[in-house]
Amino acid sequence: MICTRFHAVISFLLILCVCLFSGASFATTQKIPTQVIGSDTVKLESFRMGYFVDKTEAMTFADVQPQSFIPSANGLSLGTTSKVTWVKIELENANTSPIKVYLHHPYAYHNSKVELYEVVDGQLTRSRLLDMDDKTTLQWMYRGSAVFDIELQAAQHKTLFVKSQAFSHQWFKLNLYDENQSKRALLGLYTDIALLVGMILALIIYNFLLFFSSRLREHFFYACYLVSGGFWIALSYGLLADLFDVYGSITLKWHLSLVSMPIFILLFMINIFETKKKYPVEHWALLSILTLLTGEFIYGLFDIVTALKYSSTLAALMMLVTLCVTLSMLVRKHPIALFFLLGHGLFIGFSGLAVLFYKGEIAFNYVNSHGVGIGIVLEALVLALIIAYRIRSLESLKANQADLQLLASTDPLTQLFNRRHFSLAANQLLEQAVQAQQPVSIAIIDIDHFKIINDTYGHELGDKSIKQVVDVIRSQCRHEDLLARYGGEEFVIMMPDTFAQEGFSLSERIRQAIEAMTLKTDREQSVNVTISVGIAEVDARAPDLQDTINRADKALYQAKNNGRNQSQLFAE
Repeated sequence: MICTRFHAVISFLLILCVCLFSGASFATTQKIPTQVIGSDTVKLESFRMGYFVDKTEAMTFADVQPQSFIPSANGLSLGTTSKVTWVKIELENANTSPIKVYLHHPYAYHNSKVELYEVVDGQLTRSRLLDMDDKTTLQWMYRGSAVFDIELQAAQHKTLFVKSQAFSHQWFKLNLYDENQSKRALLGLYTDIALLVGMILALIIYNFLLFFSSRLREHFFYACYLVSGGFWIALSYGLLADLFDVYGSITLKWHLSLVSMPIFILLFMINIFETKKKYPVEHWALLSILTLLTGEFIYGLFDIVTALKYSSTLAALMMLVTLCVTLSMLVRKHPIALFFLLGHGLFIGFSGLAVLFYKGEIAFNYVNSHGVGIGIVLEALVLALIIAYRIRSLESLKANQADLQLLASTDPLTQLFNRRHFSLAANQLLEQAVQAQQPVSIAIIDIDHFKIINDTYGHELGDKSIKQVVDVIRSQCRHEDLLARYGGEEFVIMMPDTFAQEGFSLSERIRQAIEAMTLKTDREQSVNVTISVGIAEVDARAPDLQDTINRADKALYQAKNNGRNQSQLFAE
């Protein structure tokens, strides 16, 4: 009984193995559908083909031709382990006349070599080699795309074999067009990339201008990040190949811009979050990944192929670290963390798709293949908000500092400069006057019997009298004169380019205007205010501010001793 059951189990396993084997064989030997062309208009941008990976990277066309090809879409991403990949396309002309079609390989610029073999009835009829480092084979390159013309006779079946040899990551897409559709496809090939690069270029110029005007390092690092990102987009998505016809091994090391890009974004984060001063753990994390990326950049200068092989893994690690640091900043309620999380989250999301695409883990489509470029542009636009926020914050800080400085240098009652600020500003004006050999005069003004006004009518009227006196003085002074409140009821005027007699005339005009002024009290009484003024001119032989003020003060006391309500010039 046991033996019977054992045989039954063995039989079941054998049948299962046969089924699995048959299924596997069926999967690898599926017939590749034929693309039937039944009209003169050909625009095949989505069709089925087959592919075969040459792991040895040394097989000839004769070796590859009988191999089993895996059915697939016409766009493939196979990662770094499929550097030499063959594609098989079945074509059939159902027309009654010959037709010419064009096979487009729009991403040929990032390949090392592309080969095309045409087979009819099992016989090779035509072959072409496109070597990016051999100028004699570049007649099939147009604006970064490989374009091969293919003749199909009436009712002819033709098999195409395309060999794609990549430097590191294997990804490509093949399209078939008639002549008219081929021209249209080539004309609009890199319009989207030019638009992305143009937007980044505008941000680059803007941030470099900000750096030169402010000298803030975050603007420099952000501009360098945009330079690296914009250059890599133009390189990786064919704009440089389109504009300057550059491709092949000469451009390999240019892909180090993909490594320098995260280096600069890390430096940008270190600066805007001030991690060195405030967040040591986050700073250590950013510094660690920065060290790894710098090491990869230096290594790439000597072995770019190997460096690019690990670039996707390092990019994924960088995204993880920066995301964790940003979340930490958000938890700590850093004011710009939310902006950075939004921008960097978009970059990580789209770049994550690109990393999976380059590793051959997800399907070929526009978003996946252009994920890094889309992520860079979206992040750049959002991070521009951070730059704007920082600018506004700095402007607000400067405005606050200016307000504080104004408060520290002005008298709160009269809004005139205080004694401290007068001393600083007056010394500067005196230096300028000495250099220009101009006279300078100083007048000191004192309100007569101010204590009696305060004691009789109260401090409110006293303050009112001071304000009105200031209004009169200010109205009589010139724009270039320096006016300050020197003490309780004392004021000082520095008059550049003014002789003592001219200063006396100004003082008299002020005194007379104040004498004619009348103040009303709460009890509807009238109060008149007078002033005494002392004027002195700076000694041109030994210009000294304090000495001039002392002499003007002596003149003031002389005016008071003479009965007040008068102006007095200093006399030896």
